[in-house]
Amino acid sequence: MTVAIEPTTITNRTYDLSVTTQGPLYPPSEIMDENGDFVVIGRINRPGPDGGTVAEWGSAVVSADSPLPPFGQHLPYRIVRELPAAVPPEDAAMPLYTLPLPLPCNNYHMLFAPEQRPDAHNVERPSYPLHQAPIADARFEDGLKVREPIRLSQWMKARGQLEVSLSPDRHSAGFSFAFTGLIPDSLYTVMSLREHDLDPAGPTRPGPLGIPNAFMTDQHGMAHYSATLPNPFPEAGSPGANRVINVIVLWMSYQQNYGGAIGHFGLGGDIHAQLKLQGPSFQEFTTYA
Repeated sequence: MTVAIEPTTITNRTYDLSVTTQGPLYPPSEIMDENGDFVVIGRINRPGPDGGTVAEWGSAVVSADSPLPPFGQHLPYRIVRELPAAVPPEDAAMPLYTLPLPLPCNNYHMLFAPEQRPDAHNVERPSYPLHQAPIADARFEDGLKVREPIRLSQWMKARGQLEVSLSPDRHSAGFSFAFTGLIPDSLYTVMSLREHDLDPAGPTRPGPLGIPNAFMTDQHGMAHYSATLPNPFPEAGSPGANRVINVIVLWMSYQQNYGGAIGHFGLGGDIHAQLKLQGPSFQEFTTYA
């Protein structure tokens, strides 16, 4: 006898986002320090008790020479030093940098903008201080708004809250965000991470959470953003199901919107994760096509 499983009746929930510098676990972070090491706030790969690898949420400076496993596998990071929850003044004052191109310690060879930048993997660029990332066609006299170094203490001030609401017919869901403590006068995007985006057997391309996929912070680092997605939480096993399982708020170092892509280079090259949920979420929701 087959027992039918009724869909959950939950249609609304609010989540607190966590400060991060990490997208997937490779590269370990989307932010570097001036020495070329990763500044990681997120899941830290460490040796497990059985000789394997465990990934627990924490903070550390990680060497860019950490061992790199095949995509979908994990090895312990080579940790330069731990970052305590109460960050000491010398680390709080640390200026933050982009990752160089090609991306170091990267096993996720996704083209994020296949129509706009099919040659992304062939581009070579150094690591830049975040406030000096190369903004296309920008001139000093045009009035750059972010001119001072962005330091770890400023990055860690970010706070965000997300409310998810299903439509009455369950064909769509609204995502509404409120932010404080972001980098002032800056362009951001929100990315949707789906369950197959990091599937080693056939990863799908991460996309924006809504189009246009950008919002601007005010002079105090405050902002709101909202979007509605069609059927973001299909039933598991339904044809073509690829549920949204997380959202990532990304600071855009090139201060540029990319249409249907989240960035040209991704993963710390031109976008930098600052807020997200700490693990896969939204299991309580079901939507329909």
